Parts: sequence; structure tokens; C-alpha cells
Amino acid sequence: MNGASREALAAARESLDALTDNTSVDAAKLAEELAAVTALLQREVSLRRVLTDPSQAGEARAELAGRLLRGQVGGETVDLISGMVRSRWSQSRDLVDSVEELANIADLTAAQRGGDLDDVEDELFRFGRIVASDKELRAALTSRSASTAAKGQLLRSLLGGKARPATERVVTRLVTQPRGRSLEEGLESLSKLAADRRERMVAVVTSAVPLSDRQKERLGAALAKIYGRPMHLNLDVDPTVLGGIAVRVGDEVINGTISERLEEATRRMAG
Repeated sequence: MNGASREALAAARESLDALTDNTSVDAAKLAEELAAVTALLQREVSLRRVLTDPSQAGEARAELAGRLLRGQVGGETVDLISGMVRSRWSQSRDLVDSVEELANIADLTAAQRGGDLDDVEDELFRFGRIVASDKELRAALTSRSASTAAKGQLLRSLLGGKARPATERVVTRLVTQPRGRSLEEGLESLSKLAADRRERMVAVVTSAVPLSDRQKERLGAALAKIYGRPMHLNLDVDPTVLGGIAVRVGDEVINGTISERLEEATRRMAG
């Protein structure tokens, strides 16, 4: 997103946080309604263009949004969307992306209130690993010829009763309404949002054998010291690394595996 849209999204996230700080607000219901607005704006291209038209006064755009949504969704959702369309947006699509992001944040907030956020983070990571290792499953979930209903049914068979409700909801939205994103990109974005709920960064840790609780504690503390923020560890076991660990934080990779050192030695010998 460009500057105007980034500022608008930041303001919308602050409004959402202020709203959901009130525990009387049903965050899961709010997420559902925001997701419905996302679907509406995705379908109605002309509507989202009108709602982001810089030639129209922000208050006029907000009044239009209120008239369209009032009675269809709750007052909190109307207020959030009205506030968003008052802002300036660099592109009309940025508004859709931002409303969807608020929906996901609201669902993660609901999980956090229920003490399930850690589990949701882990389930998102595990689901990503399952998809990455199963080409047929990935193809079924990303097929353009498969119906939304068929994808939803497949996800219910995979996640229903096995994952937290928030996990199932955000993954279902991602799969059934990808909006041009790859499944991997969408899952990574959801993981980052989940980590942000606790103001933590995410480190993907790959090791040849499972780490002990003591090792996880020491690694988490070391990474938190390096990056200056609490760190959530997503742990993956891969025997092919032979030994040591590989850590990825965002785009940065810290590789201390034996296989990496062997490859480096081979490259030097070949040179």
C-alpha cells in the first residue's frame, strides 16, 4: 500500500483496537460482519470506487456507507466502515484489503480473549506445513474450477472439531476468497497478524530433532534479545538438516545446520 492507504489502515486498526478493548463487543460477530462487507466490496467494483473517490467529500462517502450498511450489520461495523471511507485511499482495492484485515484481526482478538491465540498461531503454521507437503491437497484448495462450497466442505473435514474456531474461520475465508493471493502468502500474513496481537515476532525454527523445553526457552530469549521484541517460535522438524537449527525471521535466515555447513564446504572445495 502507498502512503495514504497505509495511514488509513493504521487509523482503522486503532479504531478497531479501541472498539474491541470493550469486552462487551462480540469480536467474533464483528469479524463475521466485516467479512461480509469485504465480500460486498469485492463484488461491487463500482461501489468501492465511489466509496474511495477523492473528488467526493469524506463525510458524503461515510453517509453513503451508513445508508447501505445500516440494518444489514451492527452499529459497530457501520461506524468502522464509515470511518474508513472518510479516509483517503491510494487505490479502491486497498479499502477491500483493509476491511478484510480488520475481519481477521477481530477473529484473532476473539481467540485471544478466549486464551486460544497461541493455539491459533500454531494451527496456522501446521496447516501451512500440511499444505506444503501435500500437492494434491493444495491443488484442491486452490483450484479455480472447484466451487466455494466444495472448498468449504473440504476445510470442514480437515479442521472442523480439530482446530480452534478462529483458525477455521480465517483459513476458510482465505481459501474461499483468495482475491489473487497465493495460499502460502495468505497463511503467512495471517500468522503475522496473530503474532502482532501479542506484539511478538514469529521465528520459524527448523531442526533435525524436536527441541527440548529448555532449548526452546533459551532460543526464544536469545532471539528476543537480538530483535528487541518477544518472539513466538514455530517449530518444524526436518531430519534432512542433519543437525543444528535453521531460524527464519521474516526475510532473514540464520542458518546453523550441519547440512548448510557441508554445502558451504563443498562450494569452497569446488571453488
